[in-house]
Amino acid sequence: MKKIKLLISDVDGVWTDGTFYKGTDGMELKRFSVLDGAGTAMARAADLKIALISGRYSPATEHRAKELKIEDVYNGSLNKLPAYEELKAKYNLDNSEIAYIGDDIIDIPVMKQVAVPIAVANAFPEVKAIAVHTTMVSGGYGAFREAVAWIIDQQGRTATVLQLMKDRVLNS
Repeated sequence: MKKIKLLISDVDGVWTDGTFYKGTDGMELKRFSVLDGAGTAMARAADLKIALISGRYSPATEHRAKELKIEDVYNGSLNKLPAYEELKAKYNLDNSEIAYIGDDIIDIPVMKQVAVPIAVANAFPEVKAIAVHTTMVSGGYGAFREAVAWIIDQQGRTATVLQLMKDRVLNS
């Protein structure tokens, strides 16, 4: 756990509750939790890199990632292993330095590779069966933030990271 440097996350079902609204004009709306945005700030304070691999292409996902300054976004990748391998190479990491949070069976191949597979509370049983941790909250309700906080806590860095976040807020 102490070696984790990168947290990769699915989007639909983790950052959202898995539903989206589609208008007759094709416009898509998704509901994201502000708690997960706070989770990205917490991850940055802890020097954890963040990447998103979504099985379904969505402009809303791209917009949210841009808003949160998440650079590594694979949007519309049903087979998530190539994106995973690309991230490992980009950051020169091995499996022991990566965590992944998911909810559905398309997340399992990557979850089987990483050191720390995490499931959200509403994940399918097959996903929970291979997870080393399951969040208390469901996807779309702060599960990403909870996972970040859990990793930092397991690394014994909660107080340090929270103080750093507090200092950044006071100095901004």
